[in-house]
Amino acid sequence: MCVFGKCIIAKRLLHLNGLSGVNEFVYVSWHGSSQDIVGHVEVRTLVIPAAGLGTRFLPATKAVPKELMPIGDTPAIQLVIDEALSAGIDHIVIVGSSAKPALEQYFAARPDLERMLRAKGNDAMADRLASIGRDWRVSIVHQEDPKGLGHAVGCASSVVDGDAFVVSLPDEIMGGSQFLQKMIDVCTTSSGSVVGLMEVDRSEVSAYGVVAPEAEMVDGVVKVGDLVEKPAIDEAPSLLIIIGRYVLTVDIFEEIAQLTPGAGGELQLTDAIRAQAQRSPLHGVETMVNRWDTGTPAGFLTAAVEMALLGDGVEGLDSDLRDIVERHRQ
Repeated sequence: MCVFGKCIIAKRLLHLNGLSGVNEFVYVSWHGSSQDIVGHVEVRTLVIPAAGLGTRFLPATKAVPKELMPIGDTPAIQLVIDEALSAGIDHIVIVGSSAKPALEQYFAARPDLERMLRAKGNDAMADRLASIGRDWRVSIVHQEDPKGLGHAVGCASSVVDGDAFVVSLPDEIMGGSQFLQKMIDVCTTSSGSVVGLMEVDRSEVSAYGVVAPEAEMVDGVVKVGDLVEKPAIDEAPSLLIIIGRYVLTVDIFEEIAQLTPGAGGELQLTDAIRAQAQRSPLHGVETMVNRWDTGTPAGFLTAAVEMALLGDGVEGLDSDLRDIVERHRQ
């Protein structure tokens, strides 16, 4: 039994070679121990909160979880997983719900389907399906009574490995793994938690959590003194908002266990991080890669189109989209 939820699915091994992704090769030849990397903090696990019902995407999400909707030819959640695997993660924890059984089915092996594809000569797709079934572990935990992001992360406490872990919000797709890798490096160096940051216009800060830096940013890294959730525009301590990537040391679970309902009556992850920062170092890393927010239909479509134009979508789709744009310019 987890702190807040229940472990439903046993860990399985999944294969990395030939992973579906955004045309980015996933290097998996080495997973070092904490002694092999800078510092002494081991980061092995990715937690993906995925229990939400995707109401902005209804009626489609009555049947298909938003996380499985494809961007190009790849489910959104696989893009998030590929990013983490490229950064050295080898254990994926999905915080799901019994109302979304398709998420569990996605990770289940389908040898019958693979045989059918091979019989038809479609070995490439068969290999792609087989890749979701070996070499990396997945655990699925159910969050049956969602009470905020802090609550969702707390549901993963019993299955997280190592000294620290990654939390990636599946609504946010990143254009590479360099950003997450840098966050992990900062965590291993500082032995403290790290939040992902992005600079925005002052007019936007009131919609996000914002950090109060303690010092000047150096090489995209800044020591964080405090976090302010959705400040008034004229009261924001900076223009650096927190985005959906976190690397958290495991003592965050102690803070989550002590949370009381905050904004919206939910258990807020930022409140737990803020409490943790009172006794251990907290840093922020500013993103240096593209970021797409797919939390709305418009944002989802924008991500699909822009990734295709950048050559990170379905093969040949970029040229088709350019032709469409040119036709509508005439």
